[in-house]
Amino acid sequence: MKILFKLACVLMLGLSLSCSKSDSNQPKAKEYPIGHIETRLGDMYFWLHDATPNHKAKFIELANESYYNDFTFNRVVKNFVIQGGCPDSVQYFENSPYLLDPEFVDSLGHVYGALGMGRDNNPEKQSNACQIYIVNKESGLSNLDGDYMIFGQIIKGTDVLEAIENEPTNTHDMPNEDVPLMVSIKYLTASELDTDFEFTVPQ
Repeated sequence: MKILFKLACVLMLGLSLSCSKSDSNQPKAKEYPIGHIETRLGDMYFWLHDATPNHKAKFIELANESYYNDFTFNRVVKNFVIQGGCPDSVQYFENSPYLLDPEFVDSLGHVYGALGMGRDNNPEKQSNACQIYIVNKESGLSNLDGDYMIFGQIIKGTDVLEAIENEPTNTHDMPNEDVPLMVSIKYLTASELDTDFEFTVPQ
């Protein structure tokens, strides 16, 4: 009887190990980088487009370095954009180490919630990765297409976008009360995006 019991235990242990090995051999679900912007008014999340690889990569790099966290949303214009990161000043744009050649894509326009990178009036239309903006005009800003780079799209947090848009501002479009931003990257699976954000990963 003891022999049969020991044999059963050995078989069960073997089955358990086999299942464990089988589980470990399952391919890990692909994860996608999602831009996360945290503010005192709430959080916004952004899909980052593969079609603009250099802008996407530089945004991820600066987010991982906590670069944007030293800044605020310093320009807020109703029915236009909210702009954050480095201000429009010579010290951040002249000889900036964050300049990127444009990667314009016809299918990526200035629709509501589009995430873009600012620039000065340089003739090459190079983006400055230290400055980002979000379109907050419901009908979009198609007049900016082909001039300024779009590299992401909001997938959650439009209520926060609206809240920031409605912040009281001074004559220079700066919020009367600072709106600091903390930018990070979250890695999520297609299943998590579908469940938590009701967002389907583009094919």
